[in-house]
Amino acid sequence: MFTSPEQSVLPTFAVCSTSMLSSTSLRALRVVAPRFRPRRFASHDAPQYNEPSGYLFGEKPPPPGQKRVKEDWENIWYIGMYGSMLFAAVMLYYKPDTSIQTWALEEAKRRMEERGEKYKYEPSNPQPS
Repeated sequence: MFTSPEQSVLPTFAVCSTSMLSSTSLRALRVVAPRFRPRRFASHDAPQYNEPSGYLFGEKPPPPGQKRVKEDWENIWYIGMYGSMLFAAVMLYYKPDTSIQTWALEEAKRRMEERGEKYKYEPSNPQPS
């Protein structure tokens, strides 16, 4: 039905009534038509990305006999990441026991001591038969 992309972007009312419009009106619409194209306001142009290179993290390996040069942020990241893991492990190891069972056991022992009862289990000697 349409022969050029400019005509396919025209508003519906202009497409329906093209037979009634004069040639000057059609030229004016073709000039205005690019304004009606859908635009991508937030993303600017077509999406861009780094082409896959086949190397890990897109980093070429150094030539034989040379070491890889670390970037400035890498040592800080290693110290921060593994240091925080070590700190969390130490804190979890020394975390106080705040369970309800521990509290109830200590409270029961305290109350039994106040009443003068034994709270330790002592097995009785079996009767010789």
